[in-house]
Amino acid sequence: MTKLALGTHPFLLGFEQLERLVERTAKTGNDGYPPYNIEQTSEHSYRITLAVAGFSQGDLAITVEDNALVIRGRQTDDSEGRIFLHRGIAARQFQRSFVLADGVDVGEAVMENGLLHVDLTRAVPDRIVQTINIRKG
Repeated sequence: MTKLALGTHPFLLGFEQLERLVERTAKTGNDGYPPYNIEQTSEHSYRITLAVAGFSQGDLAITVEDNALVIRGRQTDDSEGRIFLHRGIAARQFQRSFVLADGVDVGEAVMENGLLHVDLTRAVPDRIVQTINIRKG
């Protein structure tokens, strides 16, 4: 039995990049930190919420790189000179990536009560009917 890749199917012209996108998505880190939610807020908008308790706005960076939303957090270790009897709150860095489809734009980011909300909107494509003239050869 042969494996039929998405990019080689005769009815999916121009989708060669889709298989690479799926592979890239599968390789993103799944360490579970920080926890997040993705919700659909309307027919054409979404919200990603990350639990970033202990991080300030200055500790976080949000970028869009090569059709991927990348959220990074880096806390400074302020434990010097302190004696912990128990340390259950780790000051660690993270990077969380979300692959964005074409036409998805990143809106605003809001931080409240230890939660970082990032709003996304998906542009509605115009329905275009195009007539192709046939030229005599």
